[in-house]
Amino acid sequence: MKDLTVVLKNQPGILADMGEALGKMGINMEGLCGIPLKNEAFVHILVEDETTTRWALEEAGFEIRAIREVLVVDVGQSVGKPGTGGRMARKIGDAGVNIDLIYFAENNRVVLGVDNLEKARAALAKD
Repeated sequence: MKDLTVVLKNQPGILADMGEALGKMGINMEGLCGIPLKNEAFVHILVEDETTTRWALEEAGFEIRAIREVLVVDVGQSVGKPGTGGRMARKIGDAGVNIDLIYFAENNRVVLGVDNLEKARAALAKD
């Protein structure tokens, strides 16, 4: 899965414009996180097809600041249980991997941007 960082003007209706542009192309945002910064907002979206998503957004006039592969973890029945996030972060941290992005996605999943995908996956696979 890919995380795209989209730069939006921080004004009413822009997020709707982005969602509509993707919807017209049949692209589902499986996860979404937005952070305002002065007159802009940085929106992270989780998608399957980065190429079509990038094309659709750029055609609609949006700026893509970054694209990266992310770790998507199914937390299933652990959602809402105290300590779940801490245990997951501890395993990754103890493996020497830095988490620099985290947000929720549909279907009880957590999106993690890390500096070493392979080591993070291996750390989470340990029981």
